[in-house]
Amino acid sequence: MTTTTNPQATIKSMQSAMDKTVTRTLNEFNTLHTGKASPSMVEAIPVEAYGSSMKLNELAAITTPDARTIMIQPWDQSTVTAIEKAIRAANVGLNPIVDSHVLRCPIPELSKERRQELVKVASNMAEEGRVSVRNARRDGLDALKKAQKDKVITEDDLKRFDKEVQQITDRAIKEINDHLTHKEKELMEL
Repeated sequence: MTTTTNPQATIKSMQSAMDKTVTRTLNEFNTLHTGKASPSMVEAIPVEAYGSSMKLNELAAITTPDARTIMIQPWDQSTVTAIEKAIRAANVGLNPIVDSHVLRCPIPELSKERRQELVKVASNMAEEGRVSVRNARRDGLDALKKAQKDKVITEDDLKRFDKEVQQITDRAIKEINDHLTHKEKELMEL
């Protein structure tokens, strides 16, 4: 976050950083599967192809022909082996089957232990998101305190901005917590 003498710009920058954190955390939640096929489970897997690392969705069309299967259709057939290797290495619980020019990933039934593991993973993702939100709050408050020290804003302004910063922080953390609760419930459903 950049330091600026404009307190409104500081708050806007802080809120933008928090919004990005919430979005990133929710996208991470989408990578946790619940037994139902979703392209988001594999689309960000890094694949070594053409001498560099690329996301899977940049190399193939990813579809879900049914609720229990992810189908990956590479645009270049020479990448099939690299994609298969990347999916196995990603340790997302999928075992791709190469079927001519496509890969099929059947979604396994989740055991109770695996569901509990995934809940812990989701909790860790949420905690990382909350820490990132609190770091953005700290950076924003530091910038506002510097503005007050530099006589750009008054002490009363600082207190008012402090309350606004806390409200924005509380909203972001509540959103992460709400989505975590929903994800935990989704993961534990049989």
